Amino acid sequence: MDYFSSDNWIEPGRGDLLISEPYLPDPNFERTVILLCEHDENGTFGFVLNKPSKSVFSDVIEDIESFDASLFIGGPVQQNSLHFIHRRSDQLEASREILPGLYWGGDFDQLITLIDTRQIDKADFRFFVGYSGWDLGQLEDELKIKSWIIFKNTSPELVLDTEPEHLWQEVLKIKGGKFKVIANYPQDPRLN
Repeated sequence: MDYFSSDNWIEPGRGDLLISEPYLPDPNFERTVILLCEHDENGTFGFVLNKPSKSVFSDVIEDIESFDASLFIGGPVQQNSLHFIHRRSDQLEASREILPGLYWGGDFDQLITLIDTRQIDKADFRFFVGYSGWDLGQLEDELKIKSWIIFKNTSPELVLDTEPEHLWQEVLKIKGGKFKVIANYPQDPRLN
């Protein structure tokens, strides 16, 4: 099935989702959905939204107790780094808008204070170790060989409120048409 052709090229941008094609052979990105936070002349940067780890925030940040917000594997790059997205720019200075109502980063010391004083609802945040990154032109090359499907209708609710294990299928179903069919592809076609 040719579900992506160069005649309907879509340029990726900040706030878009990248949906991995059903049989992408890279285990880092198998059935993943990536939120693009930057896409410019320096390359592309984003986070895998649907790969939870077995750890929680308080497992990796000293002096924080009982903040059990899940940690996600944001990608294979710099897995010793911690990042976050959120919908609470009113609580965090220096947040960068990804799309209306969804922000990346902010003042980390302020975040820790808000967590310590229990002023944060973990449902408004998603925390990541590592990130996904592409050098200039690299993502476009991967798009040309049909590794990714671009989704433009992202919302904070879709990103933060959809259960991670259902996100890949949900985004394809929302995209509709032939993508709705792709959402039902079995993980292992030999078992079909």
